[in-house]
Formats: sequence, structure tokens, C-alpha cells
Amino acid sequence: QVQLVESGGGLVQPGGSLRLSCIASGSILSINTMGWYRQAPGKERELVAGITNGGSTKYADSVTGRFTISRDNARMVNLQMNSLKPEDTAVYYCYFQYGLNPDHWGQGTQVTVSS
Repeated sequence: QVQLVESGGGLVQPGGSLRLSCIASGSILSINTMGWYRQAPGKERELVAGITNGGSTKYADSVTGRFTISRDNARMVNLQMNSLKPEDTAVYYCYFQYGLNPDHWGQGTQVTVSS
């Protein structure tokens, strides 16, 4: 069973930065995609960014140019979030997938952007 553990959430002022990290434990295949979704109160969960084991990335339009996703290895993914806005406030969920849809989810980490 794959388990995902997230870290790095918190409270930051508008314009500030945060870095999220996620580590996968358990038996995994190295060919996979990891990344982040987020869910704000009253809204649907949305894709923020994803990265394949080969380094191909995708981003939501709303975060392009501000967020950068990266991978240390097949088990660890990071999300550097700069120029944060109040609308980035949400619970951020790490995901892990082999196919077209996420197979595993982290427990979520709260990101709050407020002055």
C-alpha cells in the first residue's frame, strides 16, 4: 500500500512563499506521476501541478509562473509556491498515479494566505 506524507503548509502573507513536500512510502514503480491538487471551502478539488518521473510538468493556469513543481526521485515531489495570493488558500493534497487518474492521496496540508 502506498502512503503519501505531506509537509510544509502554513500561514503566509500575500506575496509570500511556501514550499510543500510529499514523500511516498511502500512498494511503488518508478514510472509514475506525482503532484498536487487543492480544495478550497465550497469548491471542487482542482489540479494544481503534476510531474512525471521523466520530468514532464503541467500546471493550472492560475498558478503558472508562480508555482514550480520538482522531483528529487521517484518517491518525492516538491511544490515551490511564490507570489502567493489569498485565492491560493486551500487544503493541498499530494497525489500519486500510474495511469490517467490519481491512485493514492495524501492526508492534505492547509495553506492559508492572509494578512
